[in-house]
Amino acid sequence: MIDLHTHSLFSDGELIPSELVRRFESLGYSAVAITDHSDSSTLDFTVPRIVQVAEDLNRSQSVRVVPGIELTHIPPKLIGPLVKKARDLGAVIVVIHGESVAEPVAPGTNRAGLEADIDILAHPGLITEEEVALAAGKGIFLEISARAGHSLTNGHVARLAMAAGAGLILNSDAHAPRDLMTEDFAQKIVAGAGLPSDFLPSLQSNARQLLEKRGYTL
Repeated sequence: MIDLHTHSLFSDGELIPSELVRRFESLGYSAVAITDHSDSSTLDFTVPRIVQVAEDLNRSQSVRVVPGIELTHIPPKLIGPLVKKARDLGAVIVVIHGESVAEPVAPGTNRAGLEADIDILAHPGLITEEEVALAAGKGIFLEISARAGHSLTNGHVARLAMAAGAGLILNSDAHAPRDLMTEDFAQKIVAGAGLPSDFLPSLQSNARQLLEKRGYTL
């Protein structure tokens, strides 16, 4: 199991990174990305600290820790420059907080994210066919989310992505210990999205491919 969208105390998560990672390790995960919420006010504070703790934990734990960031509620015109800054600071996985129907995300966020150098468009809500085609063309993964509220449009996202050949990735968007997915629960999220019952390995393979693209081998 791999999870590339999680949160620690560096944003609105409940756990320090070390405990978050240990809990994933106890569930047998092979890799986890810490992708705390950020904008221009906290980016240069948060990313270097996640990079540091990832380096520390990777020297002593079996689960590979990947430093990342989730740019959240960013005005669309600012997304491109902040993605570049996040990369320069050391974020390996860059996630954009997509246009979830559960929050008042600014219209145009999905497209601005897809036009930037991101890895994952998280919970993209009622994403359009044109935007899904853009994701497919750029190799950006669309998220199937296990998080309440954000998961309401999983079926829509899955249907359009499968039709367009866009890559899908399954993440917990974990903020607390109760949010971490077991394999059994992950299978239920996959089924709830209307995906084939044997599709979980494909989603995990996509996560592994993304890590390999960014220089991480498991």
